[in-house]
Amino acid sequence: MLTVLIIEDEIKTARELKKSIEQSFEEVTVLDMLASIKSTVRWLKENSRPDIIFSDIQLADGLSFEIFRQVEVQTPIIFCTAYDEYAIEAFKTNGIDYLLKPIDDDKLKQSIQKYQNLKKALVPTDRLPNYTTIQTLVNSVSENQYKKTVLVHFQEKIIPLATEQIAYIHYELGNVYIVTFEKKRYFINQTLDEFETLLHPDQFFRANRQFIVNRTAIQSLENYFSRRMLLKLQLPVSQEIIISKTKSPLLIKWIEKF
Repeated sequence: MLTVLIIEDEIKTARELKKSIEQSFEEVTVLDMLASIKSTVRWLKENSRPDIIFSDIQLADGLSFEIFRQVEVQTPIIFCTAYDEYAIEAFKTNGIDYLLKPIDDDKLKQSIQKYQNLKKALVPTDRLPNYTTIQTLVNSVSENQYKKTVLVHFQEKIIPLATEQIAYIHYELGNVYIVTFEKKRYFINQTLDEFETLLHPDQFFRANRQFIVNRTAIQSLENYFSRRMLLKLQLPVSQEIIISKTKSPLLIKWIEKF
C-alpha cells in the first residue's frame, strides 16, 4: 500500500490530484490534504511519515520549502506547481520530480514510477534511509533521464548533437531552435518546456519563456529596470534575455553553485 500526503492550498486542485492518484493506482491511500505551512509542519510532527509527498510550492502563507526547513523530512517529494523557477531549489529538498500544472495522468504515472525505482534501489534495512541515501539515489536516477546527445534535423539529414555543444535554446515566432557555440541553428519539433526536461539542471537554466541557456555560454549579468537583470551571452542573440526579479536571485545562486 502506497501512502500519500498532499500539500496544496487550492481545494479544487487538491481534490483533482487526489482523484487522479487514486484512479491511477489501485493500492494507494491519500492520508491527508493540507493547505498551509503551519498545518503541514504540525501534521508531520504528529503523524507517521507517508511514503511520498505531493507538494505545491507557493502556498498561502509562503513557499513550501519552509516546511522542510522546520521539520526534518526523509520522504521523497514530488513538487507540483504552475511555476518553473523553483526547480533547482526543489531538488535540494528531497525532491524527486517537478511537475508543472496542469498535471496530466501520464506525467503523474511517470513520477510514481520514478519513486518506485528509487524504492527498489534502497537496500532493505530496519531503520529509515537518511537524507544522504535518498539524495544519492535521486541523483543516480535523475542522471539517467538527462540527454547527453539529441537528434536534430538539417535539410535531409538527422544529426546527433552533444548537449554540451548547445549554447542556448530559443523560442521565436512559434518555433523552437537550438543554437550551438559554433553559431549553427537547428529547428526542433518540441516545446521549450518539453526540451527543458531533457537537459541537466546543473548545466542549463531556464532564463525566461523564450530562452534556456548553457552556463558555459554566459558572459555577464547586468542590472536592469525594476530589479530585473539582463543576461549577456558569449555569442549574439536575436533579442535581449531579461531575467525577472523573482528569478534573478535563483540565477545568481545557480551560477555560484560551481
